[in-house]
Formats: sequence, structure tokens, C-alpha cells
Amino acid sequence: MKGKIGLVVGLGVGYVLGTRAGRERYDQIKTQWLKVWNLDPVQAQVSKVKGFAKEQAAAVPQALWKGAVKVVKAASADGTPGQRVDAAVATAKDAIDDVKDAAEDTLDAVEKKAKEASKPAAKPASKPAAKKSTQSGS
Repeated sequence: MKGKIGLVVGLGVGYVLGTRAGRERYDQIKTQWLKVWNLDPVQAQVSKVKGFAKEQAAAVPQALWKGAVKVVKAASADGTPGQRVDAAVATAKDAIDDVKDAAEDTLDAVEKKAKEASKPAAKPASKPAAKKSTQSGS
């Protein structure tokens, strides 16, 4: 009971103290965040991430679906019930491996993209400056 009372009191104090800074500070933080979010470089990266996610999103569910179809076919094949169960189990193990491979491939692709994104952009090569003559004309 003391713990519940302490929790309620703590929440009340936190609420009162938090509202002192209140809405104005929240609006300032939100405005600054939106300025950063709407910058062209940030939005360019956001669109890259969206495109990559769309490419990779289908890999694992597709492997799951194919595996499920294989298991159902194995379970409904000809043979004794024991044979069908054995075939379904063996097929399910193969399907699990396929899903694992698809997930690992997706993870590898994500890690590769993350490494590419974290590399600094290559600076364009500038023209070499004209060399000044350091020899004096004596």
C-alpha cells in the first residue's frame, strides 16, 4: 500500500514540475526537431531507407510462405501417417533453414547499407593550386 501511495505522489510531483516548463518548451523542441527533419540531406536519407526497407521487407515473409506451402504438401502426400509426419518434419526443418538464411541475408544487407551510410561522403577532387616559385632571381 505504501508503494502505491508513493507512486501516486511521485507521479503527481513529476506532473506538476514537468508542466512548469510546459507547453512552451515542448513547442520549442518540436520546432527545432522539425527544422532538422525537413532538411534536404535528412529527407534524402529517409527516402533511401524507405526504398531499402521496401526491397528487404518481403524476403523473410516470402521464405516463411514457401516453407509453409512445402510443409503442407509434405503432410498431404501419399504414404502412411507416420511417413507423412516424418516428411512434414523434415520439410519444416529445411524451411526453417531457408527462413534463417533469408533473415541472415537481410541482416547482412542492412549492415552493408549501414556501413555505406556511415562512411563520409567522398569530396570532389579539386584542381591543384598553381605552384608559386620559391626561387629568387639573383
